[in-house]
Amino acid sequence: MSNTQPAPVASEHVELKARKVAFDWQETPLHWVPGDPFTTHTINVLHLLLPAGERWFVHVYQQALPYITDDRLREDVIGFIGQEAVHSQAHDDVLPHLRRQGLDPTPYTAQVDWFFEKLLGDRTLPPGRARRWWLMERVALIAAIEHYTAFLGDWVLNAEELDRRGADPMMMDLLRWHGAEEVEHRAVAFELFMHLDGGYRRRARTWALAFSALVFLWQRGVRFFMENDPSLLDPKVAWADFYRKGREGVLPSTPAMLRSIPRYLSRSYHPSQEGDTAQAVAYLASSPGANGGR
Repeated sequence: MSNTQPAPVASEHVELKARKVAFDWQETPLHWVPGDPFTTHTINVLHLLLPAGERWFVHVYQQALPYITDDRLREDVIGFIGQEAVHSQAHDDVLPHLRRQGLDPTPYTAQVDWFFEKLLGDRTLPPGRARRWWLMERVALIAAIEHYTAFLGDWVLNAEELDRRGADPMMMDLLRWHGAEEVEHRAVAFELFMHLDGGYRRRARTWALAFSALVFLWQRGVRFFMENDPSLLDPKVAWADFYRKGREGVLPSTPAMLRSIPRYLSRSYHPSQEGDTAQAVAYLASSPGANGGR
């Protein structure tokens, strides 16, 4: 059974729904942050990680649905599943655009597919405790990952420096639409974990696994993009650049990311205490991509 759960902010709850979105990539340049391939490709890793990852979220949560005994939480999870399915497709649709610009992501996406479909996929386990244990491990992993997707969503909604530097409006709309929905549904994964299990040791252990995996996959993705970008003659990847770009405001700041760790590991943590639902909902109401495209 679940452990005692910190109370969410009641006014934060909104009905979750999948939105039809439309984005046109014909006018988006390869370096959609002008003159800044490192920032462009660091964010572009999302297009390679998210389709497989969010398909995996949907698959795991479909298995978890029969165990949910709270009606409102069940509806939230169903809404979450719908939103994640649309996220996966929207980022997948960017990949043909990258190929047309001479950057084929297939070698990297094949590794990501293996990670989610094989390493974290279903296992041949007998019904009962072993099968439920593996399901609970994956539910906990998703809660930890969603902590960071909500962090990134909140960041991109407020990343005004990217606008000042002329970042492509279409790409910014995709990122902010997705980020706003991550903020909107940020409590669902954690509440599902607390409802089905809630063990603190599992929360801490799976956080460490999720954080390590995200760092590993992200740095490999950035290196892949930089080394395969046909326009770069000297594709050096200096990780001091990530820290510097964070200080400039075009990438998340390293100190802010590090401060997010103890928040998630606090026994009083609840995702509704972070981010701004009103800001997210307001963006979703105005997003061109989420309102029929441009």
